[in-house]
Amino acid sequence: MSVERVRGAYGRRAGEYEAAVGRIEHVEEADLALVARWASGIDGPILDVGCGPGQWTDHLRLLGADAEGIDPTTEFIELARETYPESRYRIAQAEALGVADGTLGGVLAWYSLIHTAPDRIGAALTEFARCLRPGGGLLLGFFAGERLASFDHAITTAHAWPIALLAAEVEAAGFSVVHTESREIRPGRTHGALLATR
Repeated sequence: MSVERVRGAYGRRAGEYEAAVGRIEHVEEADLALVARWASGIDGPILDVGCGPGQWTDHLRLLGADAEGIDPTTEFIELARETYPESRYRIAQAEALGVADGTLGGVLAWYSLIHTAPDRIGAALTEFARCLRPGGGLLLGFFAGERLASFDHAITTAHAWPIALLAAEVEAAGFSVVHTESREIRPGRTHGALLATR
């Protein structure tokens, strides 16, 4: 699915999304702990890719990280700047982060690639690798599944990935996968997380 279609779909429902799932209090304790542990080991700036209404970027800032959020959806960036004025946000997308080679310590992409077509996900992962310094960290949150499959997400079509298959894509982009985990979040829907180093 094109960035333009995803941007439009989220833009039309930005406020609804923020109220339903776009606040840090909506996050499971296990995920808060995972991100906090990961962030504590990052040396350098962290880019929150697909930051949506900005909750993770601000949470990272409060944890002491040098964090910036990017999103292609104007409505999300405006909402993030209004809600979290002490954090930094700008318009950009996963395939074009707008930072120099090797300047990031970490990339958080929490459910940011779920709408990316499987045959295009490599472009985003390669861009992440370009921008991370050697030893930099990547943390992905995503929908996991036994097979690669698309489904009707509340906003627009999304994809669920077998963890091993997504890990192979990450490693092909220049990373070493160091940790994966998953848990059922509701019947028929599984959360996945993947940590990798550049």
